[in-house]
Amino acid sequence: MSCRLFSPYCCRFRRSPLLEVKGNIEVKRPLVKAPSRLPLPGSRFKRGPDQMEDALEPEKKRTRGLGTAPKIATSRPRAPALTTVPQTQGQTAAPKVPKKTGPRCSTAIATVLKNQKPGPAAVPAQKPGTAAAPPMLGGKKPSKRPAWDLKGQLCDLTAELKCYRERTQTLDQENEQLRDQLREAQQQATVLGAERRTLEGELARVQAQAEQGQQELGNLSARVLELEERLGTQESLVQELQKEQLGLQEERRGLATRLEEQERRLQTSEAALSGSQAEVASLRQETVAQAALLAERGERLHGLEMERRRLHNQLQELKGNIRVFCRVRPVLPGEPTPSPGFLLFPSGPGGPSDLPTRLSLSRSDERRGTLSGAPAPPTRHDFSFDRVFPPGSGQDEVFEEIAMLVQSALDGYPVCIFAYGQTGSGKTFTMEGGPGGDPQVEGLIPRALRHLFSIAQELGGQGWTYSFVASYVEIYNETVRDLLATGTRKGQGGECEIRRAGPGSEELTVTNARYVPVSCEKEVEALLHLARQNRAVARTAQNERSSRSHSVFQLQISGEHAARGLQCGAPLSLVDLAGSERLDPGLALGPGERERLRETQAINSSLSTLGLVIMALSNKESHVPYRNSKLTYLLQNSLGGSAKMLMFVNISPLEENVSESLNSLRFASKVNQCVIGTAQANRK
Repeated sequence: MSCRLFSPYCCRFRRSPLLEVKGNIEVKRPLVKAPSRLPLPGSRFKRGPDQMEDALEPEKKRTRGLGTAPKIATSRPRAPALTTVPQTQGQTAAPKVPKKTGPRCSTAIATVLKNQKPGPAAVPAQKPGTAAAPPMLGGKKPSKRPAWDLKGQLCDLTAELKCYRERTQTLDQENEQLRDQLREAQQQATVLGAERRTLEGELARVQAQAEQGQQELGNLSARVLELEERLGTQESLVQELQKEQLGLQEERRGLATRLEEQERRLQTSEAALSGSQAEVASLRQETVAQAALLAERGERLHGLEMERRRLHNQLQELKGNIRVFCRVRPVLPGEPTPSPGFLLFPSGPGGPSDLPTRLSLSRSDERRGTLSGAPAPPTRHDFSFDRVFPPGSGQDEVFEEIAMLVQSALDGYPVCIFAYGQTGSGKTFTMEGGPGGDPQVEGLIPRALRHLFSIAQELGGQGWTYSFVASYVEIYNETVRDLLATGTRKGQGGECEIRRAGPGSEELTVTNARYVPVSCEKEVEALLHLARQNRAVARTAQNERSSRSHSVFQLQISGEHAARGLQCGAPLSLVDLAGSERLDPGLALGPGERERLRETQAINSSLSTLGLVIMALSNKESHVPYRNSKLTYLLQNSLGGSAKMLMFVNISPLEENVSESLNSLRFASKVNQCVIGTAQANRK
């Protein structure tokens, strides 16, 4: 509670007794004790500050009235003797004051009232300038004494002096009482001052607490708003949860229905299960018997697989470990159509149903003539091969004939397939296929690898696992180049050399060449595309883009049967030989022609070495000249007695190329007459 509510009263309380004493002395009026304005003990201040100021306003006016009372001359007192006037009940009753508003203030005021002693009755004051009347004798007013009655006057003065002395004594007693009251009032004022300071401190603390409460109230208001928002969110969430609960209840009822149905079915199943346990026991016995039978059949299947490989190899041996196929390319757009009797494909002993194996080529010699001067009839040249493919034969038909030979590589037999012929006879088309990625014109290399991947997957069901590693090199002017080189290694074929894989090893590798593991057709297609970009080609008289090198694609195959501890490995070599043209002695040698001349000499030298190697193998000679050429040295493991070899001789259907076609056919016939012995599988 603010202390300013009591400050006017406290000030008035401290000065009120002094002013009353001063007024009583000056106005010669009896001292009448003013009614106390202090609150009674136990009362409570329930009025506000404005109401208390209004209640104390009359007291202030009375105090100001006493302070301005006129002074009385005391040189010669003329007032009659003082008479004591007793206080009435109305004068001593304290007026009703506002209730206290705090415990400390009420306690202090109650202490002041307790210590205050009632003073003697005040004598009513007379008007100033009026002398006190002499005492009346016999109830009558005394008459004025004459001037000569000095004794009477003396008696009157004596009586008056006695009255003044009594009055003085009374005033002294009242003064002493007022002094005591003044000291008590000062003590009370000191106590009230200390209490006021205490109340002011408490008021400051209460104000600080009020400010803190206001701040807390603001925080609580914000918190209330936040909680109201959260409450709204929670209410919406509760509504959603109630909806979800309804849905879950519906689902629970549905699940309960399904559960009952499942329980009924479970009971039925348990009944059926009890009836099936005996059947399961019998099935287990049958399973054991089937497992034993399966193991027996596995052994039999393995034996049949080994027998298949033996028969397959025997069939290939009956066909010949060196076989020669002849393929005639079709006439291209823009080329002249050959005469009808230039190329003939006679039927076999079985008639037109037999596969063609013979080829007849007619050649007319203009230098020869008869005695009559007429031109000589054309000379007919007949050739016989293991298979002849006319111009209308497709790529799939060609591969079908060699598919079983390619499969021999999975059985551990080295296989080598050549494409031989003059420039422009279709060797690269036969081996790699045509451009554009058309499946109908795919060559032997992509078809062979697809076939190997498929057969390897089938044999995987019998316990065999295979891995394939591919390499692709070319031999240009007796220099080995890596066709799979990328980046800065492109064109650095001179760094590649043919070396043995290790001391005492018969396997040959090409140093600095890439050996890429392959497992699918797309990887093989990427390698062929890269090799086609890196291969050395040039324009010749026979072909706009002629291959001037021998390309050798090798696939190293490794197989393993972990359960039986079997291993096998063999290389599959697919070789696209360079064009076999003879040198023209009348050719004018320019810078470009000299380069073509060196290329042709290197090509013919390597092809001649290849023929010598095949002849040496056929004649069982002790020395086979493999090292005379990089081509035969690289392929020596695919040309020996444990290998199977197939040569495609490709010829042109044009009459202008008849000379080169005859040379190719004659070379192929010599190879076809060679027998290099029985092939042996590389098994461990």
